[in-house]
Amino acid sequence: MSNTKIRLFKEEDAAEVEQVIAETLRISNSRDYSKEYIEANISSHSADVLIERSKQGHMYVACDGARIVGCGTVAGYWGSLSESILLTIFVLPEYQGKGIGRRIIETLEQDEYFLRAKRIEIPASITAVEFYRKMGYEYKNGIAELDEGQLYRLEKFR
Repeated sequence: MSNTKIRLFKEEDAAEVEQVIAETLRISNSRDYSKEYIEANISSHSADVLIERSKQGHMYVACDGARIVGCGTVAGYWGSLSESILLTIFVLPEYQGKGIGRRIIETLEQDEYFLRAKRIEIPASITAVEFYRKMGYEYKNGIAELDEGQLYRLEKFR
């Protein structure tokens, strides 16, 4: 997908990104999570929430022409200057396995929020945990167990 471009999120992208997240959760994550969990996760990624999240860090979108096909965010971890967090990383199901997720992670890892951090955390879904481990993230404190939000906590040190 060499024609896929990654750029900073703009507020007018919010509704389309909301749809990308909803479709990805409903299709890709449905084998690992209940319908109730997925619908609650979708409602926590509304366009308004995405706009707010984009103001707390840097959100990027992956575009195939004019169509947004993926997204990812890097931000300070609870206001820390030495820790950051990767969030809201999604790629539409029909675009998965084509290197777009890797390019999103690589873009996030070149961002100032990543570069200033000594430790970067990712709350990883059951669906995506192995992808992040291939990208060099390991289980936080060696704990390979789901947290109360049904996510794995992964981290990378720089």
